This record gives sequence, C-alpha cells and structure tokens, in this order.
Amino acid sequence: MATTTSRLLQLLSLLQARRDWPGSVLAERLAISHRTVRRDVDRLRELGYRIHATKGPDGGYRLDAGSELPPLLFDDDQAVALAVALQTATGSGAGIGEAALRALTTVRQVMPSRLRHRLDSVEFTTVPGRSGDATPDAVSTDVLIALSAATRAHEVLRFDYATNPGAAGVDAVSPRRAEPHHLVTAQGRWYLVAWDLDRADWRLFRADRIVPRTPNGPRFTPREVPGGDVASFVSARFKGSVSADRWPCVGKVILGLAAAQVLPFAGDGVVEDLGSDRCLLETGSWSWVALAASLNRFDADIEVLGPPNSPTRSRGWHPATPPRRNVTAAESGSRRRRAAPAAVSGARPPCQRQRQRQRPPCQRRRRRRRQSCRVRPSSVTRVAKTPRVAAPPAVPPLRR
Repeated sequence: MATTTSRLLQLLSLLQARRDWPGSVLAERLAISHRTVRRDVDRLRELGYRIHATKGPDGGYRLDAGSELPPLLFDDDQAVALAVALQTATGSGAGIGEAALRALTTVRQVMPSRLRHRLDSVEFTTVPGRSGDATPDAVSTDVLIALSAATRAHEVLRFDYATNPGAAGVDAVSPRRAEPHHLVTAQGRWYLVAWDLDRADWRLFRADRIVPRTPNGPRFTPREVPGGDVASFVSARFKGSVSADRWPCVGKVILGLAAAQVLPFAGDGVVEDLGSDRCLLETGSWSWVALAASLNRFDADIEVLGPPNSPTRSRGWHPATPPRRNVTAAESGSRRRRAAPAAVSGARPPCQRQRQRQRPPCQRRRRRRRQSCRVRPSSVTRVAKTPRVAAPPAVPPLRR
C-alpha cells in the first residue's frame, strides 16, 4: 500500500496533467476512497496549492494558479527537457542568463543520479542570435545524446548524413567520418562542429540530418577550432566568412527613409537617425549582389558612402548619378498622356531597328539579298489591256 507522501505526489501529478478531474476518476486511479481523496486534497491545500472543488454528483477538482509558485512534480523526460531549456536560455541574450543558470543548478541538485547522468551527457554551446526563418526540424534526444557522448569521449563518429533530403530520384544519404568537437544550437537548430576526415576541413553538420552508426571509431586528439571560440566560428560560417566573425561585404549608405522604418528590417546592421526622413545604415552580407538586393528592398533613395571601391558603385549606385526615386501617380498619368511621335510611312519601329542592328553582319547581308530579289507589287509594270473592238455587222450578200 502506498504511503501518504507518495499518494500525495501521485495526486499532484494527476492534477497537473489535466485541467478537471472528477472525484470518482481520481479515487479509481489512486485506488482509494472518495473520503481519502478529499483528505489528500486538503493536505495539498495546506502546502500552498490552490485546488478548486466542484460539488455535486459530477463534481471534481481543479488545480488553479496561485499567488506563489508551489513545488512542482516532473517526470524523467520533463526534468531533462527543463534542464536543456534552462541551459539554452543562458546564452539566449535575453538578460536571463544568470537566473537561468541558478535555476539549472537548483534542478540539477535535486535530480536523481540516473537523470543527472543523462543530463550531463548532453553538452552543447548556445550561439546567440535571431531565430531563423526556416521551420526547425525535430531532433531525437537519442541523437543528441550520441553526438554529445562521442564529443566528450573524443571518439571518431561514423554516421549517415542526408545532404539533400527530399530530392526525388537522388541518393541523398552519404556515409561520413568526422571528429566531433562541439554540439551547438543556433537559430532554432542543432549543429555538430566536427573535423571531416574525408575532406580534411571543418564542417557544420545539422543534427536533424545525422543518423549515427555504432560503434564509434578510435579516439582522437582534439583540434583547436579556428579563432579559438566555437560560438564565433559558427557565427562566422553563417555569415559566409572563414577568418573572422564579420560579413565579407560591408557597405554604408544613406537611405531616404526614417530610422524607425528601417530599424525593424536592418537585422544586425547599425542605423543612425539623420533627421528629415533620412538615416545612415551600415550593414553587410555574404556577397555584393546580396547586399545590393537587401538595400533595394527598402525602395528609397540610396546614396553610397562606402567602401570607395565597392562593386556596388559599378552597378549604378554612384553619387554622381541621380538617385532612384518613386514615380507618383500624377507623373505616371502625365507620361501616359504624352503624344506619341507620328509614324513615318515605311519606317520600322525602334524595336525592329534595334533587332536589325543586333543581328550579325552575315545575317544582315542575307536579309538584304532576299529583299532585293523579292518582287514587290509596287515595282511590277502593269500592261494596259487593249479594249476589245466590236466586230462590224455582217453585210448580207446582194441579190441579183
């Protein structure tokens, strides 16, 4: 028979799992009488839990929110999930790192040894930054534990990696061998920072595409991540840079928009208000084409300040050229109302003349030769028809 303490914990767990519980169902689940259920509910109320009771034959119990947070009961999976979430929150950059670390220490102290060992097997680094636009794919807990265990043991990881999942008719799975160094989470996804033995270079593998193989390979000597900081290394790879945690292409422009309109879409760029609906934007991208595309989305006047020799100046963004501006409806209507030039008889439209000039010389010669040999209706000499003259009437012979 269960003791009073264990029965109270079971009752608390049931009340947390569901909003409303009929008294008869609780008595059946706990194998006790209705009177014992009422007594256990009163004991929980004395401990600080606000439990609302409904009278009647269909009455039951409900765990309401209280003014203070009472002790909670978690199962094994919930405890591990809570600890992983607290460890992720320490590097989220939301200003709750210290509180999350204290809460993680408290949860870890009261964990059983089996759960503490399971939690310690998942070691990872959180890379701060904004969330990604793509929907994160679920990663199995067993995969994270296997990756973290191989990282802590310094063992070569053998796994199947889906390089192009979802492609029809393509073998998307390829076997890999890598030396795992760090397990990181960034932009809502899990990544494995490892040294690829087949390609002899550092790689970022998405954990949701990894299928570990058993057993692991031999032990290896850990290498130093480029730059010495795994968070900076991962952030630099996301930006397309190899050496440092910065964008390869950085530009500074003046936009003809207010700073309040640009700031929500500036990302990690720096926005400075210049007043009178103008602002200074310094941002970067992995290529000059991508940088030009990101600036064009503002659809405003653009004045390039730097860098001096950037390829964006050769693409039409030069201070000497007038900035692009929006065309108002009145201007658009006045342009449509302009009279079209009179058409010249026998002249080709501009589009046809342009296509004629773009043809190779050999094609133009053949075209002129065909035109010269062609007989035009206007050049045919028409012969006037001779009018028919009516024959004179026959003269009857003379009769003698």
